[in-house]
Amino acid sequence: MVAENSSTTEFILAGLTNQPELQIPLFFVFLGFYVVTMVGNLGLITLIELNSHLHTPMYFFLYNLSFIDFCYSTVITPKMLMSFVSKKNIISYAGCMTQLFFFLFFVISESFILSAMAYDRYVAICNPLVYMAAMSPQVCLLLLLGVYVMGFAGAMAHTACMVKLTFCANNLVDHYMCDILPLLERSCTSTYVNELVVFVVVGIDIGVPTVTIFISYALILSSILHIRSTEGRSKAFSTCSSHIIAVSLFFGSGAFMYLKPSSLLPMNQGKVSSLFYTIVVPMLNPLIYSLRNKDVKVALKKILSKKSFS
Repeated sequence: MVAENSSTTEFILAGLTNQPELQIPLFFVFLGFYVVTMVGNLGLITLIELNSHLHTPMYFFLYNLSFIDFCYSTVITPKMLMSFVSKKNIISYAGCMTQLFFFLFFVISESFILSAMAYDRYVAICNPLVYMAAMSPQVCLLLLLGVYVMGFAGAMAHTACMVKLTFCANNLVDHYMCDILPLLERSCTSTYVNELVVFVVVGIDIGVPTVTIFISYALILSSILHIRSTEGRSKAFSTCSSHIIAVSLFFGSGAFMYLKPSSLLPMNQGKVSSLFYTIVVPMLNPLIYSLRNKDVKVALKKILSKKSFS
């Protein structure tokens, strides 16, 4: 994968910081984050797979959320860790475009899987009597297909525009990964089309899920306020609070990074912002969706008790 109009064969990733004394401590910090992310997401995937009581629409989407978090964290973090221990963190042109594509595919898919989860909660709380019919396996599969189709379309749009650019001799990318805005800074040709695609595609990929989530939770809130039982309200709020926290972190950092003109957003701030949705969110999702979830706790205790008995 080499653009016909580009002579660039490789990029140098600057990494998170250029301060030598911070490289090794940061390596172990982010290695710890990565291990927690892998264990948390793979553990949740395994738990849902093994426990038949968790084979419901809610956990079907949570299963896919954990799979997406596992994948796009793996696309980003190992190469980021290399920047802390290498003098020059070099990535080939093909490797850079591949990383860009898969990162965008999984991050866009995550935004839509979060909106599908919000819709699932809306049906469960506002229309519980028709929940199993409204969220049938066929409907869930169609929603999941839509999630991955949107992810693929968005990733293809950005990557196709990127490979048409000609990059300058200075191939130092001021970031720890191949992301859209840092790569555009290295272009020697006009990036007007790319920037237009960023605002349109990212606007859709953030705007559509955000509107879906906002409407779902507005209806959920209205329904909760009509619940007379205090215990019922508390349970509904508890279920929604975890999702709201994850949504706020993910969409907030994404919007801050991409929907602001690059001239108003220094790259160092962009790096910090991107850390949230590339490193922090995939690590926190299994925690906020499982440790505060009664069904997951019960399923985990059952599996642990079976192993202890054996």
